[in-house]
Amino acid sequence: MATDEGTMDYAIGFLLRQAHQRASSAFAEALEPLGISGRHFGVLHNLGRSGPLSQRELVDRVASDKASMVRTVDDLERAGLAARRPTPGDRRVHSVEITDRGREVLATADQTARHVAIRLMDHLDPVKRSQLVELLTEFLQGPGWVKTNR
Repeated sequence: MATDEGTMDYAIGFLLRQAHQRASSAFAEALEPLGISGRHFGVLHNLGRSGPLSQRELVDRVASDKASMVRTVDDLERAGLAARRPTPGDRRVHSVEITDRGREVLATADQTARHVAIRLMDHLDPVKRSQLVELLTEFLQGPGWVKTNR
């Protein structure tokens, strides 16, 4: 978006923030019956796709901080959805693995995510839905992305 002066419209950050709040609120509400939150889903999703990962790798993949990741993995362990295991060759590092129960919950959460996405974009025609996804994907791959390790 450009203004009459041809400068970048600063509303993009505000609009993206509002869209994020709308989507994350809907997703959080839909995940409640599963006993997990969005942060739990993010970890389970990464473990389900990649197999065992160290907490450090999870921090990087979900853009979390170390303390929050410890709490998240603790929650998942208490719920029987993930387990910490010693990493062969390095006693100081533990891998986090998804459990069978975690895979079951993740499968249901994946379906939930699909339903939420459909509900959030149902008011858009199929062409606009596709354009939105394409534009956001392109936006995220563009220059200016600064990853911060909190």
